[in-house]
Amino acid sequence: MNVIENTHPTEQCLKISQVLARIGDKWSLLIVGRLGGGPMRFGQLLRSIEDISQRMLTRTLRGLERDGLVRRTVVADLPPHVEYELTDLGRSLQAPVTVLSDWAANNLSAIDAARSSYDAADEA
Repeated sequence: MNVIENTHPTEQCLKISQVLARIGDKWSLLIVGRLGGGPMRFGQLLRSIEDISQRMLTRTLRGLERDGLVRRTVVADLPPHVEYELTDLGRSLQAPVTVLSDWAANNLSAIDAARSSYDAADEA
């Protein structure tokens, strides 16, 4: 049985919204996508994601780690470094996120047209 089924609907919505906010964040989506190819060092991630700051990458990785989607491993090589990789939970997120991203990309024109139509009617 799903644990959330035993909670009040308002609390369910809040919890689900928190999860969707995490995975719907533009940086989280990009990081999950990059780590889908395997473990990466912090610097590799930073260089692979255009326009993300070091601070924002750190904050986003910490949030993903807190949510159990990313694992941080200190590698004791010389020099020591840190690697990030998706957990099993993080890997299970890839398929639904890909489907949703594809749906959004395929429907951008229709959504833009609907917004324009709505805004034009709202201004009248």
